[in-house]
Amino acid sequence: MANVKNIKTELIQMLNHALELEHAARIQYLSHAELITGETTEPIVERLKEIASDEAKHEDKFRNLIGNYLGGVPAMTLAETHSAKGKKAIFTVNLKGEKEAIDYYKQIYKFVFENKVNLPYEFETLEHEIRHVIIDEQEHVAELSVLMGK
Repeated sequence: MANVKNIKTELIQMLNHALELEHAARIQYLSHAELITGETTEPIVERLKEIASDEAKHEDKFRNLIGNYLGGVPAMTLAETHSAKGKKAIFTVNLKGEKEAIDYYKQIYKFVFENKVNLPYEFETLEHEIRHVIIDEQEHVAELSVLMGK
């Protein structure tokens, strides 16, 4: 039987990195929203701000999982942010970030599934919340792709 403490410690580390990614994404989207200019850009600015709001909700989910379900301390740092100028560059850098986040969150999701027997009082909530973050991020990929004309 696997060491439950080690599993939780590893999961806390993984979720803290996810939390750092979400911190960075929220700040990046809000900053990029301020750089969009020109006529007919208001819907784009609003959508970038809405995505930033989604990222804040993801931060809350990860903090809750780390602190309340796993007994860890949520990270207060953020991952690397990426500057961009112009709509195409902004969409491109954020699309790349969303895809990288999805790939990482799927690793966490797999780890949770592989260790579900050792997480009898946390598994369903972990699975549910992580899956919903992945679904939201996939929606962001679709929206950014549409904005890019792909």
